[in-house]
Amino acid sequence: MESQWFEKLPLEEYLKVVEKYDPEKLSGDFIPPPDYTLSGLHIACGPLVRFLATHENNKQNYRGSIMIVLKDYNDPEPPSLTFIIGPASQNDMTQLSEASPINASVIYKEETFTFIRYSFEFFMQEFEQQVKYSIAGKCLPHFKFYIPAQDQTMNVMSYSCNGFSLGTKTSSFKGSLWLDVLRKHENGPHYHVMIGGGDQIYSDSISVSSEELGKWLKHKHIHSTEKLTDKMKQSFKHFYLNHYMKWFGKGFWEGTNGKTLQAMFPIALASIPQINIYDDHDIIDGFGSYRDMTMRQDIFRGVGRAAFKYYTLFQHHTLCDEAPDNEPSWIMGPKNGPYIDYPSRSIYARLGKSIAFLGLDCRTERTKHQVIYPETYDVAFQRVSNEIENAKTSGPIKHLYVLLGVPICYPRMVFIEKLMDSPLIRPILYLSRKGIIAPGLVNEFDGEVELLDDLNDHWCSHHHKKERNKLMARLIDFGKNHGVRITILSGDVHLACISRFRGDNETYFASPQSDLNFITNVISSAIVNAPPPDGMVKLLSSRTKKHLFSKSVKEDMIPLFKLEPNFQESRDYDMFINKRNFSDLIPVENLPKQFRKERFGEQFTDKYFKPNPVKGPCEFNDLKKNVEESKDTNGEIGYPYDDNAVIATIRVEIDMSKSDSKTGAYDLLIPPLIIRD
Repeated sequence: MESQWFEKLPLEEYLKVVEKYDPEKLSGDFIPPPDYTLSGLHIACGPLVRFLATHENNKQNYRGSIMIVLKDYNDPEPPSLTFIIGPASQNDMTQLSEASPINASVIYKEETFTFIRYSFEFFMQEFEQQVKYSIAGKCLPHFKFYIPAQDQTMNVMSYSCNGFSLGTKTSSFKGSLWLDVLRKHENGPHYHVMIGGGDQIYSDSISVSSEELGKWLKHKHIHSTEKLTDKMKQSFKHFYLNHYMKWFGKGFWEGTNGKTLQAMFPIALASIPQINIYDDHDIIDGFGSYRDMTMRQDIFRGVGRAAFKYYTLFQHHTLCDEAPDNEPSWIMGPKNGPYIDYPSRSIYARLGKSIAFLGLDCRTERTKHQVIYPETYDVAFQRVSNEIENAKTSGPIKHLYVLLGVPICYPRMVFIEKLMDSPLIRPILYLSRKGIIAPGLVNEFDGEVELLDDLNDHWCSHHHKKERNKLMARLIDFGKNHGVRITILSGDVHLACISRFRGDNETYFASPQSDLNFITNVISSAIVNAPPPDGMVKLLSSRTKKHLFSKSVKEDMIPLFKLEPNFQESRDYDMFINKRNFSDLIPVENLPKQFRKERFGEQFTDKYFKPNPVKGPCEFNDLKKNVEESKDTNGEIGYPYDDNAVIATIRVEIDMSKSDSKTGAYDLLIPPLIIRD
């Protein structure tokens, strides 16, 4: 075992798998590969690794769970799962140790499937550890994950929009960014956790897969008072159960215009612990953002309840009816959501030594006019405040990642909202509903313009603007009061960009690390779905302005994408890039010294960092010149080197027509918050 301890993932074999399942080869009669067997076990889905917590109550602990779904399993006892724990690096070689789960139990059975959860808790050491696990005595190459050292902060991979929209022509997308995720993970620094920002699964096909729902959607009258029947409930349950089984188990999805087999996605789920929130496509397109009379219909609420059940089961290894006190990472909403009939579940976790994480559930309580209840904000902020205060005895938290499914700092589209909601367009909508003209113009749920639910989802929508401004003001004050640098992670929009809130020019450009108002919004989307056309980037660029959030706080976009991801061709628009992507956030102290020397120079502590594609350190090394350079280049600011900084990198697909799935990297340094006397 020790001789094979540092065995690599078989990346070349994975590439051959991606090539084998080129979407052009997936004919109409193609069915996904069969379930695999392991020591006689018929594994339909999994293993799925979930990350839960570190440093709880200032202990040096690491907690999580693994779930597998077995088909035709009749034994009352779960099959065995064992762990072997050892160093992640040959520099820290020590004796391997063995461990068992603290709890192994059958948590659910449905149809022919048995869900088994293995809960575990380990203790971190002075060095980074690798954990390999075996199921019924069998360990595959990807049955492993990594635990940070006691004083180490986690390397994070972040993604969203992990699937295709229902009508996407999939044959154009030959690569799989999940192959590149595994490539980056294996070649290091290893990802300790991957954060799903919403739409981890695209479930819009329920409208065609559930015959019962399809019949209801074809009603002549949009707002039917028809009751939810047992037959409908069963069709919803059957859809979500088997849809998750195919996507999380095999990476297989089928739409109205093609199929895909993202075979690397299940491998990533088994080797990088995940922590997720959900968004509309995890339920059905636009859920929560339609008119109240639409959302309150019994059948539509039934869709929401069924989706929530399987979301918590597959993405959180939890039954939605389990007592929330069983899991301390939950931040439960004080009352049920308006349409799902369960309380929201936001998440707090400490990502190693110096980073805290808050994943806000922005879907369970959502209506057309609100995102989150005021009381839920209070509970969430109080929880994070308590955790940051309690952490001071074991080492201060320096960064807070806040996960919001939809970007909060993004170009305004209010003029389009007003046009689509205008009485002037009503006659056209009426004719579209009747199928006389442009039948695709309106959605099938409430007969409004198809694009309107997406616009209503946005924080900058006129429906959510006040709530958005209150949240941002609260985040800015929270960062100041607790001395933490806040970074917001978002997805949803199918393109990549980075925006920011910051102080006035003199404050920010002279010393960004001391700017109390500086918050970055890293927007990374989509890892699978099709990007929007070039016209959307042109439109967004034309709508991009420097906004005054308050008297002392500005918000703008960062010009990051001057070159194509092959770094050989220039781009017309540098604030948005409409190619598939994912992101990672790596603490500077976790990066190899060679990388730091390349980017900051030999004496890197005195140098500044500029975003890609600028290579090497900045030529200047004094604050005065930093201010001058930044003003001349529209804010391409150089940040001073700091071991406590984080490098956020957006990894963008170079060529979607190639199966090698390679990406180009655009990175930005996020400095810690240094409060000057």
